[in-house]
Amino acid sequence: QQFIVDNRAGAGGNIGADMAAVATPEGHTLILVSSSFVVNPGLYAKLPYDPHKSFAPISNLAAMPNVFVVHPSVSAKSMQELVKLVRASPKTFSFATPGIGTTPDLSAVLLRLTLKLDAASVPYNGAGPAVGAVVANQVQLGSIALPPTVPHIQAGRLRALAVTSPKRSPVLSEVPTLAEAGFPGQEADTIQALLAPAGTPKAIVERLYAEAAKVLARAEIKERIGGMGFDILASSPDALAAQIRAEVAKWSKVVKDAGIQVE
Repeated sequence: QQFIVDNRAGAGGNIGADMAAVATPEGHTLILVSSSFVVNPGLYAKLPYDPHKSFAPISNLAAMPNVFVVHPSVSAKSMQELVKLVRASPKTFSFATPGIGTTPDLSAVLLRLTLKLDAASVPYNGAGPAVGAVVANQVQLGSIALPPTVPHIQAGRLRALAVTSPKRSPVLSEVPTLAEAGFPGQEADTIQALLAPAGTPKAIVERLYAEAAKVLARAEIKERIGGMGFDILASSPDALAAQIRAEVAKWSKVVKDAGIQVE
């Protein structure tokens, strides 16, 4: 069947999510959401939809970890060394991130709050500018989604210290997780979740899940998606619903504790 992709930018994904929430629930209108979907309930005072009631979860197709990187001129070779360095020089270091409220940005916020680090976040308009800022040594540290950093890490223009996923990324298998580096409870990745409007018949949801899982199991798909830095998950509808509940609560607390607001 032919799919028409309708990219609807704006308000951190809220415009597109609102359109999908009110679509006819017959399985022909779906929405693919990233992590803004689980962050926005804590970030915005009012949403035009309910993240738990307005959608029927189908599957978290894949996720990409965030990665903490430094410019090669920074002496730290590990997260432990970086934390010591930042604590020894308060207000000296900053983290480049892809923008306020993105999961890489909130990963940096969560680390700072947990470890009481006196370092600022410098939000850029997307991952590309954030990567460029660290490569150019305009900002010495970065918390950025993995895929755009990989070529620079492999070329030695960035040094990767840790990934935020529960397990190591196959793309950078030598880079430890934050938990392995001695900082548990910092997991954060960028989801790619497929949802349908609430009220979509369960049989349709199950069929869409089964077909998505079948496609993601193909060798050529696994190779292409994995090569971009994503971990294929193909989680069940129930697992995705539980993940949404957990992550909305988690990031809402981080946003509140950090006092983050959007206009």
